[in-house]
Amino acid sequence: MTHPPQSAAPPIAGSAVPAAPGIPAQPGPPAPAPGHASPHAPQPPRAPRPRRTAFAEGTEKLRAAATTEPGRLRLIGAVLALLVVAFGAVTAWQSSERAAAADDVLHRSQPLSSGAADIYRSLADANTAASSGFLAGGQEPASTRDRYEKDISAAASGLVTAAANAEPGSASEATIARLNRLLPEYKGLVERARTYNRQGYPVGGAYLRYANEKMQTEMLPAAEDLYTKENARLDADYGDATPYPWAAIALGVLTLAGLGWAQRRDYLRTNRVLNHGLVAAGGATVVALLWLTVGHTVARSELTGSYDHGIRSLTVLHDARIASLKARGNENLSLVARGAETVTVDGKQYDTYYYDFDKDMTVLGKGLGRAAQLADDPGGTAPVKSAEAGTALWKQRHTAARAADENGDYQQALDKVIGAKGTTGECFDGVDSDLARAIGHEQAEFQRAATSGRDAMTGLPVGAAALAVLGAAGALAGIGRRLSEYR
Repeated sequence: MTHPPQSAAPPIAGSAVPAAPGIPAQPGPPAPAPGHASPHAPQPPRAPRPRRTAFAEGTEKLRAAATTEPGRLRLIGAVLALLVVAFGAVTAWQSSERAAAADDVLHRSQPLSSGAADIYRSLADANTAASSGFLAGGQEPASTRDRYEKDISAAASGLVTAAANAEPGSASEATIARLNRLLPEYKGLVERARTYNRQGYPVGGAYLRYANEKMQTEMLPAAEDLYTKENARLDADYGDATPYPWAAIALGVLTLAGLGWAQRRDYLRTNRVLNHGLVAAGGATVVALLWLTVGHTVARSELTGSYDHGIRSLTVLHDARIASLKARGNENLSLVARGAETVTVDGKQYDTYYYDFDKDMTVLGKGLGRAAQLADDPGGTAPVKSAEAGTALWKQRHTAARAADENGDYQQALDKVIGAKGTTGECFDGVDSDLARAIGHEQAEFQRAATSGRDAMTGLPVGAAALAVLGAAGALAGIGRRLSEYR
């Protein structure tokens, strides 16, 4: 009995595959070991390898290059050139800043400070001239009138210059604008006082006192504030011009140390005493460093001298001159007011203007004493000594005039104050002239010293940059000479 054919069972993994008749059986694929995937099974995706950054590759190349002598030499040359160039750049930058500040001291801040003092002096002198003219009565001397007009014009011109140099939106600009507004108001009050005085009306004295009050309580304080601000700007410019350039000096010393180390390393490896390129780089660095140190030391010394023997003396002299002007104005107004205004101090009553006169004369005396101490040559001492003698005589004559006024002899007091000879006005004019001469001398001293200080740094920024380029080229050439021996 014939059986139907059985279907072939699928081969078991690892067993032989049955072959057709006449063909030997072929072994099947080996069965995977327990717990292992078949090599023909799909594999999980591999994580991408991290990309290497350019910095990492560069660092690796640099590390590899540094393991050879040519690589080390290239690295040393690059560092030395960078040091020399950095030293030159910092030197040029710091010396340029200090030279610019020194130039500002000479041509900007000090002239503006002096101009602010001149505005104050012109206003105070105009006030004094106005009171002197009023005391002369209806026939005001032409010289007094001209002096008043010149002072007003000088003050207006000074305000224009100050406005042109003030920073927009600054406190100085606001002060200048205020003075420009007050000046015509003051002039109007003075003109009314003159008009009524010529007509013989006593109200003229009231207008003059009102004008003086506006000057003393509004205009002169504003002018003093402007003077203070300009002095602060001057001090700031001095502060920028005089400090030592420590960053440049330190970098120069570090550069010289690096060049010296490279020179010694070259000697130890080659027995060559000098590397010409490194010597040239060191020479350029030494010249730049000496130029920087010596030049700035000289500049600092001269600028400090211009401050100690110029600016300080000028400040004291300006203050003394202003005190003398205020004293003269109060002396005149005491006769204009005729005791109409008094002040009580410690229970005692004084004439307001005589009381202020005494305070101003005290300030004047102290200022002249301080100016005499600061004067360091006969040209500065002589006018101050003359002003001291004139101030002493002024006090004597004022005492006599005040005694006459307090005794009711107004005309005699007036003659002792505004007369031609033997008057307090003569003393005031002499003191004012002496102070103007002393200020001119100290201004010239300042100009000389400040100019020397600025000139000591002339050419240093450009010279330092040029020497840095030469030094870097020398360092590269010296290292390049050694590299050529490996080719």
